[in-house]
Amino acid sequence: MSSWIDGINARVARTPFGRWFRLEGSGAKIERAGSKFSIELRAGLTTFIAMAYIISTNALILTDSGGTCDCDREKYGPTCDTDPAYSSCLQEIKLDMITATCAISCMACILMGSLANLPIALAPGMGLNAYFAYTVVGYHGTGKVSYRNALSAVCIEGLIFFVLSVVGLRQWFARLIPLSLKTATASGIGIYLAFIGLQSSAGIGLITSNSATLVELGGCPPGYRDENNVCTAHHMEGGPTWLGVLGLMLIGTMLLYRLKGAILIGIVIIAIISWPRPTAVTYFPYTPSGDEAFNFFKKVVTFHPIKRTLA
Repeated sequence: MSSWIDGINARVARTPFGRWFRLEGSGAKIERAGSKFSIELRAGLTTFIAMAYIISTNALILTDSGGTCDCDREKYGPTCDTDPAYSSCLQEIKLDMITATCAISCMACILMGSLANLPIALAPGMGLNAYFAYTVVGYHGTGKVSYRNALSAVCIEGLIFFVLSVVGLRQWFARLIPLSLKTATASGIGIYLAFIGLQSSAGIGLITSNSATLVELGGCPPGYRDENNVCTAHHMEGGPTWLGVLGLMLIGTMLLYRLKGAILIGIVIIAIISWPRPTAVTYFPYTPSGDEAFNFFKKVVTFHPIKRTLA
């Protein structure tokens, strides 16, 4: 098996593809020691699966801003939660956001790999989108800035950063940031992402709402959460919660034994276990939201044209 993989690595390295990416044995002027096709492929798959949660999470967060949807707020209230037409519009917005997230991440990763030749995956930021949705625009457009005006500001900000990058000032500004602040920022983002993964909306449901302490250890089955996402009973008895804990233990054990592809293997195993519907650990329970997610999942490969968010 090892010799077969080494043969593939050698053949790929001798191709124009291998020379462009300076794989080991490619004959390029500056080869990257230890850079082999099989290693890069495994690392890419691991990175993709580890960050694939962004596809749904980013769409959920941005959909909470309301997007381009609107309703009669005097009739249905400031958040329009009771308007069926508004809810239907939000479903389309979510699918639009999924398409946009996949498209922009794909283009950014291809450009980063083909032009910069760096092993860095790019996707929408998971901190700025929450700030955009909940602070700037507000839940369902209840903030002081409209969705379109906020997007205009984001576009201008992107153009400014592009100009700064072209003239080299962006790198100079980055060097002004103290190393301690850079480290703290990376740690904070990691904690924020872990917090998202532990919640019920896009994670294992270990953390739920609490009126006194804001959050608490929940872990209850979805049927025992009220409209405010507070566990009313059966704490720490939810199947998805314990499946997520099992996944963490499985990945940790494989990392302890230095098994190659430990993160990839752990994620794939837990994902497959969560697919069957008639189980206590399924990601697709027999609920309206579960049915919607399962119907979208069954399409396997699909493309939803952006209908509303390009307006």
